[in-house]
Amino acid sequence: MFSLQMLFGKADRFYQLLEDAATEAHESVRLVIEMIKTPDAAKNLDNLALSRRKEKKIGEQITAELVKTFVTGLEREDIEALALALRKIPKTIEKLAERITLGRPHLAGVEFTRQMEILEQSTDVVLAMVKQLRDMRHLEKIHELNTKLQYLEGEADKLMTELLKELYSGRYDAIKAMVIRDLYELMEKAIDRCRDAGNVVMHIVLKNS
Repeated sequence: MFSLQMLFGKADRFYQLLEDAATEAHESVRLVIEMIKTPDAAKNLDNLALSRRKEKKIGEQITAELVKTFVTGLEREDIEALALALRKIPKTIEKLAERITLGRPHLAGVEFTRQMEILEQSTDVVLAMVKQLRDMRHLEKIHELNTKLQYLEGEADKLMTELLKELYSGRYDAIKAMVIRDLYELMEKAIDRCRDAGNVVMHIVLKNS
C-alpha cells in the first residue's frame, strides 16, 4: 500500500545518494593530493580506481531508483543533471592522476600546492551545497556557498595565468613544460567541474524556493 512514509523514504534516498556522490568526489581529490605528496603512485592509483568504482555504482543506483520511483523530492531531470555534474569531478581527477604518474620523471621541483588547495576547498563547498538540498529554506547559506565556489574558480583562473607566464619564460625544457601545462589544465578543469556542480545545485534551489 502506498504511504507518505514510503514517499519520503524515497526522497531521502536520492538526497543520500547525491551526498554520497559528492563525498566520493571529495575523496578522489584527497587521494590525488596524497599521490602528489608520496612516491607510492601504484597504491594511490589503486585507491583512486576503487573510489571511481564506488562513484560509478552510486550513479547506477541513482539511475535504477529513478526508473522505479514515480514521485521524487526533486525533479527527475534535476537529479540526473546533478548526478552527471558530480560524476565528472572524479572522472577528471582520475585522468589527472594518470597524467601525474606518466609525467612524474619530469616533475622534480614542481609545486602544485596552491592548485590542489583550491581544488580541495572547491569539493568541500560542493559537498556542503549538496547537503543543503535536504533543507532549501536557508537560501542565504546556499548563495554564500555558491559565491565562495565562484570565487575559488576565479582564483584558479588567475593562478593559471601566473603559472603559464612562468612556463613561457623559458625556464623549463619543452617536454617538461608540456607535462606541467597538461597537469595545470586538468587541475583547472577539475575546479571548473566543481563550479558546474555548484551551478546545478543553485539552479535546483532557485527553482524550488
